Amino acid sequence: MYEYRKMTPEERQAIVAARKARGYPLHSPPHFKGIPGVYLITAACYEHRRIFDTPALLSVLSDEVLAAFSRAGLVCQAWVFLPNHYHLLLEVEDITWVSEPLRKAHSRTATKANGMQETPGRRVWYRYSDRLIRNERHYWASVNYIHYNPVKHGYVDVMSRWPWCSVHTFEDSVGIEELRKLWVAYSISDYGEGWDE
Repeated sequence: MYEYRKMTPEERQAIVAARKARGYPLHSPPHFKGIPGVYLITAACYEHRRIFDTPALLSVLSDEVLAAFSRAGLVCQAWVFLPNHYHLLLEVEDITWVSEPLRKAHSRTATKANGMQETPGRRVWYRYSDRLIRNERHYWASVNYIHYNPVKHGYVDVMSRWPWCSVHTFEDSVGIEELRKLWVAYSISDYGEGWDE
């Protein structure tokens, strides 16, 4: 979205023509139907604003999104919620199953955030993107990236200090030593470069 704004009219026209030729939506991420697997889902606030900027709002966000997927029978395997975006991993038979739970969660969280911040009608969410996880290396690098995200963005200096993250669940299930081994084995040195800008 942000790169598109910096383009010349000719560059924009070329991008839209290329998307049209491939059958993609003109101004949103394509979601490829019918491919089962684990997906990295990323959703960002409109204009990447830090709307969920208090502990209470972050709790609303995490509770609502995780509950929406649970009600849909989908289990999030890893997650992190930040003031202006979130990432999560979940396994689905078809990526289209994600749209309705997300729509409902985004509607509820937008209504609650706007009510708590006295900003009725404000646009809260933009869109979501998905990436199919290709293999075990990609999976564990994604888990590490998700857990490291609060440190990457400067909210905490240690992953375990961010409450709105599945690192605590992983630590309880596999232990801190195993998490350290996974961190070394599956590097995130350039993982996600440019995704959150």
